[in-house]
Amino acid sequence: MIKRIDHIAIVVKDLDESVQLYEKILSIKPEKITTVQDQAVKSALYLIGDGSELELIQPIDSQSGVAKFLEKKGEGMHHVAFEVDEINQEIKSMLDKGVEVIDKQPRKGMAGTIAFLHPKSTGSVLMELTQKD
Repeated sequence: MIKRIDHIAIVVKDLDESVQLYEKILSIKPEKITTVQDQAVKSALYLIGDGSELELIQPIDSQSGVAKFLEKKGEGMHHVAFEVDEINQEIKSMLDKGVEVIDKQPRKGMAGTIAFLHPKSTGSVLMELTQKD
């Protein structure tokens, strides 16, 4: 079951510059800055309000999906993530509903286990399912 919107991710060209901009706008510093090698991104995570998160992502590999997204569409919203209770069950549920999934098996993400749904099946919006550790 989908519990809530977990985070919104914004793709950026330069994470350091974007962190400075978002610190100015939000008046807060990121809770975490890290590199997620298997997703080929450097990421900054901001906690907003009651636990929602804003994630800035910069590609670190010019051949990655995020780099291709940035090249094609420019900076801006990359995906919306929904927190779920049990990610394997949600992947199966999505497949049963005919939703195309990118990750048929969940994988490690920045704050838990994740799986992406293909934009072809979600009205052109990249969606992520996430189960917290």
